[in-house]
Parts: sequence; structure tokens; C-alpha cells
Amino acid sequence: MEPVLKWRNVRGHNPLGLMYQDACRWGLTLQTYVQLTMLEQHTRPQISPVRLMERSVHSARYVFVENLYRSGKMPEVDYVILSEWFDWIVRSIDVSVDLIVYLRTTPETCYQRLQMRCREEEKVIPLEYLEAIHHCYEEWLVTGSLFPVAAPVLVIEADQNLEKMLELFEQNRVRILTPENWKHGS
Repeated sequence: MEPVLKWRNVRGHNPLGLMYQDACRWGLTLQTYVQLTMLEQHTRPQISPVRLMERSVHSARYVFVENLYRSGKMPEVDYVILSEWFDWIVRSIDVSVDLIVYLRTTPETCYQRLQMRCREEEKVIPLEYLEAIHHCYEEWLVTGSLFPVAAPVLVIEADQNLEKMLELFEQNRVRILTPENWKHGS
């Protein structure tokens, strides 16, 4: 799971909520903390043959930071500093991934699910924000025109109900959970 609870409470502060209230002011703060918490997940000791992560330092940089910058809500200096941090992390620490499972969902479905989830911080998120995030994911993982993709991408159409998603997971279980399959691009 992505560490949302940490993003909602850093010693009594809620950087996630602050960022959604004023992205121009708090985008760098949240994204710096996101990089740290995602790096913690990437470098945690491996206790099973497969490590599944909801998101990664890669998606934080290539989607969320990129979107803040493109939307004019992150000054160029903040963008450059976060990019430098990310580049150092990638050069200095093993944050490689073997497979990216892209649960492709339309912005409209994301918006409906977000409203059903009812996180206080997310009540202010407009559909346009989700459309912009979706566009960054598509550019990165589908067309490859935004940033290089460092692993094979398995696209699963995820505008489905839970029962259908479980069925899709079962159909792809071996591909997702078997390391030998990642190396061969199967």
C-alpha cells in the first residue's frame, strides 16, 4: 500500500491535505516526503520473492511531480530540485523495478471511486486533475513519450467492478508474481 497515512500525519501535520488545498505552496513539501517514503518502501529488506508496491519513486517523479510542474503549480526551481533528488536516487540506490502493472482506469472512474472513498483531503480534487494525471501515466507507460520505462509494462483495463478485477488478477497472476516471467518479457 502507498503510505498515505504517513502523508496525512507527519508529526501532526497533514502535507497531503495542505497540497490539495494549495498545490503551489505545498507541492514541493509533499513530493519531497513522498520521495522519502517511497524510497523507504523500495529499500525495505526483502522478505518474500516478490515485492508489490502500489506506487514507486518512479511514478511519484514521472507522474505527480511532472503534473504539478506542467500545470504551473510547481515553480521550475522546485521541479529541478526534485528532479535532481530523483536522479541521484536512481544513480545511487537500487530502486529498479522488474514489472510495472498499470491498472488503466479512466479519469471518470477514478473520480467516482475517489468520491466513494471519502478521504477528507480528496474532496477538493476536480476531474481535470485526474485527467492530467491520467495523461501523464499514458505518456509514460503506454506511448513512452514522457520518460523512459525501465521495466516491461502489463496494462490491465481497470474500469471494472471488484469481481471482474479479481478475475483479471487471476488471469495475470503468474505473469505478475513469477520473477522468471519478468526477465523474458512474457
